[in-house]
Amino acid sequence: MPNRMQIFSGNASPGLASDICKHLGIPLSKAEVRTFSDGEIFVEIGENVRGSDVFIIQPTCPPVNDHLMELVIMVDALRRASARRITAVLPYYGYARQDRKVAPRVPITAKVVAEMLMVVGVRRVLTMDLHAGQIQGFFNIPVDNLYAAPVLLDYIGAKFPENVVMVSPDAGGVERTRAFAKRLNNAQLAIIDKRRCRANECQAMNVIGDVKGKIAVLLDDMVDTAGTLCSGADMLIQAGATEVHACCSHGVLSGPAIDRLEKSKISSLVITDSVPLRGAAKECSKIKVLTVSGLLGDAIGNIHNEDSISSLFV
Repeated sequence: MPNRMQIFSGNASPGLASDICKHLGIPLSKAEVRTFSDGEIFVEIGENVRGSDVFIIQPTCPPVNDHLMELVIMVDALRRASARRITAVLPYYGYARQDRKVAPRVPITAKVVAEMLMVVGVRRVLTMDLHAGQIQGFFNIPVDNLYAAPVLLDYIGAKFPENVVMVSPDAGGVERTRAFAKRLNNAQLAIIDKRRCRANECQAMNVIGDVKGKIAVLLDDMVDTAGTLCSGADMLIQAGATEVHACCSHGVLSGPAIDRLEKSKISSLVITDSVPLRGAAKECSKIKVLTVSGLLGDAIGNIHNEDSISSLFV
């Protein structure tokens, strides 16, 4: 028989953790996570975890380094308290974009994060919409990479039942966008030819495909500074699209993102709660947040009960 399940949360996303616990019908376990005046992080587990199957909900979102350190320190505290198995639930995996060497003498930081988690005592990872699927290979432990597709597809299908074209903002997202278009009653597909100059800066060149007179829905795995989406929206409107909407799994929304969105031709931005909204993003009327608590909750329940989670992949 499986041992008892306990769910803990760092400071990154307590709301999502509470929603997951409500979905599973269990209370959120007690842990104190605070920062000393010099910036050091202190963790104290507030209940017995000996022999428990423990899950820590902690997206490594901004401030990324603080939340990553919170996670590894919580894992160490739980391991020393004799938890039977510790699963890191990372709705958003920070540093995922640094997944390969793109220039001489640069790190592969996504691999560094994987090694940190394994060394400190994580025995399984549950994440969602990794920027690059091959990051799973950086781990020598089981990694389950869920997709927010079921949640986003339900919304897009209900909001835009017809005359829709799914648009990939770059060549790398074509496979994802094609899969969405196929499931939306074979909606049409378009691609934006994008040339990236440097990190967080890009220049959209032209639109491949017919978007004239259609509602264009830009699809990406994350939106950070929103440069890609906003420049893509300009191109789509110039190409004849009547409206432009955007859907992304992870709303990082750093730097000038909100200002760009407010001034852009994007009518709405749909994201999930894998990354909690901060500051001005909470007040932005263009942003719609969908919850993935049910999806993550079902995966956590199946992992704890040693059941398959393949039915949750779309």
